[in-house]
Amino acid sequence: MADSLFVSVEGSKMHYMEEGEGDPILFLHGMPTSSYLWRNIIPGLAEHDRCIAPDLIGMGESDKPVIQYTLEDHIRYIEGFIQALGLRNITLVMHGWGSVIGFDYAMRHPENIKALAFYEAHLRPPVNQDILSLPLQMEAFFLSHPEKNYKSIVKDNYFFNQFLSRAMLRKLTDAEWAYYQKPFETTESRELLWQYFLDLPLGDPEHPTLALMFRYSERLQRSLLPKLLLYSIPGFVTPIADVVWCRDHLPNLTVVEVGYALHFAQETLPREFSQCLAAWYTELEKDTIAC
Repeated sequence: MADSLFVSVEGSKMHYMEEGEGDPILFLHGMPTSSYLWRNIIPGLAEHDRCIAPDLIGMGESDKPVIQYTLEDHIRYIEGFIQALGLRNITLVMHGWGSVIGFDYAMRHPENIKALAFYEAHLRPPVNQDILSLPLQMEAFFLSHPEKNYKSIVKDNYFFNQFLSRAMLRKLTDAEWAYYQKPFETTESRELLWQYFLDLPLGDPEHPTLALMFRYSERLQRSLLPKLLLYSIPGFVTPIADVVWCRDHLPNLTVVEVGYALHFAQETLPREFSQCLAAWYTELEKDTIAC
């Protein structure tokens, strides 16, 4: 069973789950979840190496310092987390918004990366809405007015009252639901999710986050690091067009379908997700030993 631990980063405690020994496998969650998302995935990998799943700053059981919680803040705290634990030769496993943070780190520090695995990831900049999956186009339309957006996300708790349940194909238990929602019980705590929405490019060609995405996307297309793209049908962030794009543009890529799921296959298909990830990692280890 994974241990629940804390480490100090920039004067704040960041919570993380850890299980196993060996090279680090670092699991990065997206919004609006936490390391809890990986609870059923980690055991299948912990028999191979050291699994570490942090809560992004302000999320899960991590502290909530007085910061803006921009994308740059999350990137800075995860880099500080990696430095604080002295992690080397990292395999990154990324989901959703965690992929933006992880890809940026990996392409700036490729010498510290062993491999990259990603599901429902932000792989290429969405410079227009046609690139977005149909569900994301619907989200963009629904959240097209800033005043209503703020009320929906902060006041009406949109991410938990609507998005979380709509983006998975099973009903969470009361205990699971309570764990996910606990860090965001007040309107003040949900300001973090509003900042995430502001940082999320939904087909706006002038969005400031696009520059960062362009940088890591271009480097990914030249990187020879081993990569695993996990995808599901129908998916949410990663439509088939993105799967095809990855096959055509990302070198040293393995592509594996997990099964029938939306954005949270870790909840809908945890056994299948873990098995696919572990099978790839086992082959990766064999190749590393052979070299």
